[in-house]
Amino acid sequence: MTLKLSRRAALAGVAAAPIAATVAAPVRAAGDKAAMTPLHARAFKVGDYTVHSLLAGSTGRDGVQDIFGGGASDEAFAQVAEENFISDTNAQFYFTPTLVDTGAEKILFDTGLNAGGITSALADAGVTPDEIDVVVLTHMHGDHIGGMTDDSGAATFANARYVTAAREYDHWTGLPEGNGGADRVRAKVAPQAEKMSFIEDGGTVASGVTGMAAFGHTPGHMVYMIENGGQQLLLTADLANHYVFPFAHPEWQTSFDTDKDAASATRRRVLDMLANDRTPMIGYHMPFPAAGFVETRGDGFRFVPVSYQMMD
Repeated sequence: MTLKLSRRAALAGVAAAPIAATVAAPVRAAGDKAAMTPLHARAFKVGDYTVHSLLAGSTGRDGVQDIFGGGASDEAFAQVAEENFISDTNAQFYFTPTLVDTGAEKILFDTGLNAGGITSALADAGVTPDEIDVVVLTHMHGDHIGGMTDDSGAATFANARYVTAAREYDHWTGLPEGNGGADRVRAKVAPQAEKMSFIEDGGTVASGVTGMAAFGHTPGHMVYMIENGGQQLLLTADLANHYVFPFAHPEWQTSFDTDKDAASATRRRVLDMLANDRTPMIGYHMPFPAAGFVETRGDGFRFVPVSYQMMD
């Protein structure tokens, strides 16, 4: 099974440089003075479906071991970092919603930190917010629902229907007022409840788009399998929030996970499936363009970023 990277995306290179701004600046394609190839939208093909990886923001964070090394010794954590040529004290975070164009519908998975970031990224994919038919929320942390409304509180995707896990919505809306995350959900998500469909494990968003329970990161966190023409791609959302540590040691706990033991078990189960089936993935927090493969490595796994093997 192969996933093809469009020639336009290939010209942009395989990764954007780390940035701290909301979006990356465009660069000019080599040998073409007229063409401007943006760094924050990359197109892939899954059968006849076009999948756009969208960089809606990036920022640096300190205290990496406190975030990704729950249960790890200082020595073990530092060794994994050194083996992978990265720091054990700071990291670059990426926020990568995904747009799936089935030809019949444009389906956006998650909305980034804010309306400005997702709108700019969509523009580089040649799409306006009004053209989005479906918005799928993999879960309801702020960096996934922030773009649901603009600064005035108006819905960013006025013509869309919405899909999320019933378990996720019920969790957040059931928390008392004064809980920051729940209050954000009530402001950003709840106003769209009448346009929202709630799915369970195995639920269908559209033809070839299936939700899969991946609970632990949040109570209703879901991943989504995209399938068309005999090809597959899994949108892993926040199954792993970094491209090294949660792969190398799925049992190490991540501070962002609500149920850390369940999240670690889910992470190992899904990564094992991806490695065994050789199914490509897009992870919300992987280095842009966030697409790659998973291989086994000792008792853990390794994320293998896309390169020319997925070119059209």
